[in-house]
Amino acid sequence: MTTRIVELRQGILKKNDELARELRERFTRAGVLVVNLVSSPGTGKTALLERTLRELQSRGQRAAALVGDLETDNDARRLAASGAPVRQINTHGICHLEAEMVGRHLDGWELGGLDYLFIENVGNLVCPSSYDLGEKIRVALLSVTEGEDKPLKYPTLFNSVDVAVITKTDLAQACVFDRSAALRNLNEIRPGIRIFETSAKTGAGMRDWLDYLCAQRSVALAQG
Repeated sequence: MTTRIVELRQGILKKNDELARELRERFTRAGVLVVNLVSSPGTGKTALLERTLRELQSRGQRAAALVGDLETDNDARRLAASGAPVRQINTHGICHLEAEMVGRHLDGWELGGLDYLFIENVGNLVCPSSYDLGEKIRVALLSVTEGEDKPLKYPTLFNSVDVAVITKTDLAQACVFDRSAALRNLNEIRPGIRIFETSAKTGAGMRDWLDYLCAQRSVALAQG
């Protein structure tokens, strides 16, 4: 029975990886930078993404978002208020997004008309680590309200990402957040990881985050 479960899981992941590879080629041809945002619930993904969408548009950049949740379209409606194209993906109990879900929700979108596509994954620090969505950049969010040891508790996820974003820094003092410990833990799991410290509320750190995204898109376009 155990062998059968392992084989089934391997088969599912193999199919997902194949679909993700096709998506990545499609995104590359369209010239759109795809960013997969992963975190636990309540970390502030939607707040960060909302501000990111608004500020990218103020820079003349074209951005859109796919929003993953088990149920409801609350976050999608909130993000749509930014003026960016937004689509909701409801997983109905599945704890992560899969490449097939992403591909299905791209129907009718002209990807060539976008500079950035953000995928807001389902709030979970376990399942999303195994599922490639065809993204160029995978980002893990860690809020100051969660504690500094999240990277140590969920090493698989944090070891799978390209970037870490610390959120809600405006609450750091009230939460007695140990910044040094958080940075140390992130680097222990993912040595040399790029880290941004942000507050979607005050705007702190947003310029560096946005400059990074713009630079990464330029690099991706140059690589072709």
